[in-house]
Amino acid sequence: MTPEETLPEPQSLEETGLNFGFLADLTLKIIYFAGELTGQGISDQVKLPFAHVVEPILAFLLKEDLVTITGSTGFGERAYRYAVTGKGSARTQEVLARSQYAGPAPVLLARWITRARQQTIGEVSVGQEQVRAGFAHLVIGDQMLRRVGPAVNSARSIFLYGPPGNGKTTIAEGISKLLGGQIFIPYAVEVGGQVIQVFDQVNHKPLAEPTANSLSADPHAPTRDQRWVLCQRPCIVVGGELTLAGLDLIFDPIAKIYEAPFQMKANGGMLLIDDFGRQQVSPRDLLNRWIVPLEKRVDYLTLQTGKKIEIPFDVLIVFSTNLDPNQLADDAFLRRIRHKLLVPNPTWDEFREIFRRLASTRNVAYSEEGLAYLVQEHYLKAKREPKKVQPRDLLDQIVDAAKYLGVPPAMSKELLDQAVEAYFVKL
Repeated sequence: MTPEETLPEPQSLEETGLNFGFLADLTLKIIYFAGELTGQGISDQVKLPFAHVVEPILAFLLKEDLVTITGSTGFGERAYRYAVTGKGSARTQEVLARSQYAGPAPVLLARWITRARQQTIGEVSVGQEQVRAGFAHLVIGDQMLRRVGPAVNSARSIFLYGPPGNGKTTIAEGISKLLGGQIFIPYAVEVGGQVIQVFDQVNHKPLAEPTANSLSADPHAPTRDQRWVLCQRPCIVVGGELTLAGLDLIFDPIAKIYEAPFQMKANGGMLLIDDFGRQQVSPRDLLNRWIVPLEKRVDYLTLQTGKKIEIPFDVLIVFSTNLDPNQLADDAFLRRIRHKLLVPNPTWDEFREIFRRLASTRNVAYSEEGLAYLVQEHYLKAKREPKKVQPRDLLDQIVDAAKYLGVPPAMSKELLDQAVEAYFVKL
């Protein structure tokens, strides 16, 4: 089914699913903050059609002397310019005391839940060739690739662990790109008269939608509900700033608006807990918060009134850590993590391939002799383990040193020695 069929534009006030008083108050706030707006401008901001929806709301506000027509920019009621009257201004202050939300009209929570289930991440399926192509830009062993594919297809949970500096975050980002596809995300949802903002300019990436040729388009064809934004499947990354409060509805006591937590915004996509174990909240408390969602695939959020709402937990959640998993979580929690992927140190062959690839991107003359010298003198003799991040960092050090010395960047003994001395900490 097309988006126009599953998310049809409401053709009446009843089809919005929202209370008439709620929409009238929202329209009043939008005009108040703008100072003056045309009928079409109001329709564009509230994301609802002018005919049969915005039009009767404006007629009501005019009848109640809450707004007035100040002029026109063209023909028809869409072109009328509206402003708030003195009576409307007093009314607006009362409305703002309850909620300062003045954005696109929300959709009902139940409708968002239905849509979330229709565009579930469980529909994602990747094969061997897709995985190889998705990670072709990285140096990753076949064994890791064979484990990544099933982990993505599980659409459940992944634990990436291993020593630091080997690309766990990069692998997680590669996994997010494998998810592909697109989903619809509402600007906001409404439950019990409360507004929860869902669409996030930082974490959601809108996609351009094809527009029909106006000369050939069917004027009677249904249009899509503009309260939804077509986006890439989300990939939301949280790190040390994560707290337990950030996993529940975030209430702004001044604006009287809720912001959706990370896992609600990530529905239909991936949520990466980066540097797991280094958050402000203890790992045990954080893991206890995830046990029910991981098991039941639903989450429970609490409104200021104490009312609890149930939402889908349709998220591929990825924990990434360089700490010992056995020190972070007990067997009960680890059992609920579907896939555990160890990201080890690179082999020497992988280390060489990373050096070779990155040298060309940084215009550094690659040298097998130089690499052999580096490995022998600064790794084997120093009993230093290779990390996948080190070729990049050492090559950057070579470029910096070469600029200072006024020589071409190359893997010479002199530049390698200088790079190692600047990069590694001597104990």
